[in-house]
Amino acid sequence: MKFCSECGSSNVSYSIPTGDNRDRHHCSDCGNIDYRNPKIICGCLPIYGDKILLCKRAIEPRYGYWTLPAGYMEKGETTLQGAQRETREEAEAEVEIDDLYVIYNLPHISQVYFFYRGNVVDGKYGAGEESLEVELFSQDDIPWDSLAFPTVSRSLELYFGDRSSGQYPLRVEDIIREPRNAFFEP
Repeated sequence: MKFCSECGSSNVSYSIPTGDNRDRHHCSDCGNIDYRNPKIICGCLPIYGDKILLCKRAIEPRYGYWTLPAGYMEKGETTLQGAQRETREEAEAEVEIDDLYVIYNLPHISQVYFFYRGNVVDGKYGAGEESLEVELFSQDDIPWDSLAFPTVSRSLELYFGDRSSGQYPLRVEDIIREPRNAFFEP
């Protein structure tokens, strides 16, 4: 950070500000501290009958790989609303949400994921702007080698494991990796 986002000053340093406990960018002129907090990602595990709706990504990162509909939470919405919005945007599908299913902490890329289980209303779906194609997959047809992110493969593994019992407990898991250069890297 070369300039203060509040006053535009170039008197920005990276050190522990007074009263804090970690290094942060802060401005010597106006006192602004630049807090960088994790991003929240909201998504859905859209179910129709015994199949899961997946989207083939039309954007980077992981262009051409399959994913669950998910994306950054927007200001003014809840995680549930974000999951429904992302499902509409990426899969042109409406979902009735059953429950929050899994929360993932990914500290190496400063993200927290909230995935909900939801049922596709009327079985209608299509490819939104961020999707090359959208398809319903049975468990045996999931393209496991072409899934975009560890959060997607882990969510599917959990779901198929839970489906036989009909019990879907809320889980909180950490996906820990060493930081890498790419923001999203599998």
